[in-house]
Amino acid sequence: MQFRYDINGLRAIAVLAVVIFHFNPQSLPGGFAGVDVFFVISGFLMTSIIFSGVEKKTFNLFKFYNARANRIIPVLAAMSAVLLVFGWFYLIPSDYRDLGRQVEKSSLFISNLLFAKGGGYFDTAEHTKWLLHTWSLSVEWQFYIFFPILIVILKKYFSFTNLKRVVIGLFLASFIYCIYATYKDSKTAYFLLTSRAWEMLLGGLAFLYPWSVKSKIKQITIQSLGIVLIVASYFLMSKDTLWPGYMAIIPVFGAYLIIVSNFQNNFIINNIVFNYVGKWSYSIYVWHWPLVVFGFYFAFENWWVYGIPLSILLGFLSYQFIEKINFPRYSSWKEIYKVRPFYIFLVILACGYTIKTTDGIASRLSKTAQIAEKEKRNSNPYKCDQQDFYECVIGKSSNIKAIIIGDSHADSLTTSLSSIFDLKSEGVLSLSTSSCPLILNLQYYDKESICPEINKKRLVLIQSQKYKNIPIILAGRYPSYLIGENDPDRIPPEGSKPLIYFENNPKVSQKNRLAAFEKNLEQTLCKIATNNPIYIIQPIPELGFNAPQKIIKNSFYGRNEKTSISYDSYLSRSEEIRKIINRSANKCNVEVLDASKILCKNNECISTYKNRPIYRDGDHLSEYGNKLLTPMFKDTLLK
Repeated sequence: MQFRYDINGLRAIAVLAVVIFHFNPQSLPGGFAGVDVFFVISGFLMTSIIFSGVEKKTFNLFKFYNARANRIIPVLAAMSAVLLVFGWFYLIPSDYRDLGRQVEKSSLFISNLLFAKGGGYFDTAEHTKWLLHTWSLSVEWQFYIFFPILIVILKKYFSFTNLKRVVIGLFLASFIYCIYATYKDSKTAYFLLTSRAWEMLLGGLAFLYPWSVKSKIKQITIQSLGIVLIVASYFLMSKDTLWPGYMAIIPVFGAYLIIVSNFQNNFIINNIVFNYVGKWSYSIYVWHWPLVVFGFYFAFENWWVYGIPLSILLGFLSYQFIEKINFPRYSSWKEIYKVRPFYIFLVILACGYTIKTTDGIASRLSKTAQIAEKEKRNSNPYKCDQQDFYECVIGKSSNIKAIIIGDSHADSLTTSLSSIFDLKSEGVLSLSTSSCPLILNLQYYDKESICPEINKKRLVLIQSQKYKNIPIILAGRYPSYLIGENDPDRIPPEGSKPLIYFENNPKVSQKNRLAAFEKNLEQTLCKIATNNPIYIIQPIPELGFNAPQKIIKNSFYGRNEKTSISYDSYLSRSEEIRKIINRSANKCNVEVLDASKILCKNNECISTYKNRPIYRDGDHLSEYGNKLLTPMFKDTLLK
């Protein structure tokens, strides 16, 4: 195929939009659509290679894969290698482990499946994922793998004309599915081949059904309309647009029009700047996102001023010294051992897998930091926190001495309660499910939530004769439900639905929310207290940061940031809820247990004890930390 200056310029329009959007989204809110433009280009070029070869009966599947590997793997591997070396010196184990996992998945070209399980492409947390941008490379590779195989197989049964019609059918099927999948779950649909294939297939149709436009004026008009559609999408779309739904047809169709116009002399896209940027576009794309994350990770101000030109510079260097390497091409599967990018792939894959499986090579840490790293996983060994109703018994099931009920905070206190009993002859029953405190009439935003049904089962069980008069302890992370998350690393994405609300109204004011909570809590305590002695635990101090993580960073980076909070800070978040618990408990003859009397002395709520974290994150006590509360349970239940 003769070199297409229009397609090369289209690459420049696409990559510059993506780079600008990632570094400074306010200036180009729809710049992410540049990836959609890339998909159309890839579909056109790959379809031309596949169908031209199939038609001439010269298409070689192995040669096709070899050519793709020669182009894609070396730059991707070089970028991954640089990140792995950087991570060794600058990333704490949990972050390094995540990088290793991303390197592994991107090497296998399935990173899109990994990121589809995350919070979504536009979430702030995604800015900590060094290889997030490789999702599009994975989608393209998956297309490269399956599309030619499908065409080669179908060629045995269809004429060339009908084979082209099959592509039309695939395009329509993927487009319809894309609209459905985006409406159902846009965060997942964004990353998947099934909802992106239509964009590449439309590029393929541009080759299979070319427009015969001989008039220069018509060519310019069609091409100009395509440019307008793409540029308009960059400014009219935003992260709030459901993507890639039907709106994605705007930039995709724009790219299609530019390709079918086949006009080479439009200065807008065929100029010296775009000619070079287009050539470097793949390398620019590969290197720019790690630079984005680098600026975000170290909180550099106005990083885009430096990041954008640096991305272009790295793209140029990568093109000159890596992309232009002329790796040999082979045509037989028997020669796979000669394919050099295959070995590059294996080395990078092995490195990523090793770093992932060794938890980011925690041995790089100091002894203090290694202890903190282990504490992050030091949770209830009995695995009582289930996403379903589950009677978790610790010790002797036939002689239950206490029942603890609530959410994950109840689970994190279970073994502390158990430690006051002789578990050879006595037992503790734990009924804990994350985000499910036991409160009557609690309404959930998500109608599919299992918590209302779990609470019904809990009530039936504890009100049975089997557990009559057995002490019941209630625990929950009430501030999170009533006030909201306070740990920046766990704050839900902007615009997401609140986890729990009361009185069937998600927009109820906090004052009314607290009033509803008090009413429902009092009803819960008084009802259960008719058959059992009840104890309710005041909110555990929430740090607002991941304690082990901060300790590790302090050690790894030589910092001295504070790892405790003041008691006043604890009260500012929990005081109103503490008062509600005290009033409700007083009305129902329920005893209140206060962990802050142990954890918050001298106006300081600790996060470590004897140089070891007592939390496994920002609010859950670890197995080591919860044992500090053993005297609280012992003095109350065994008095």
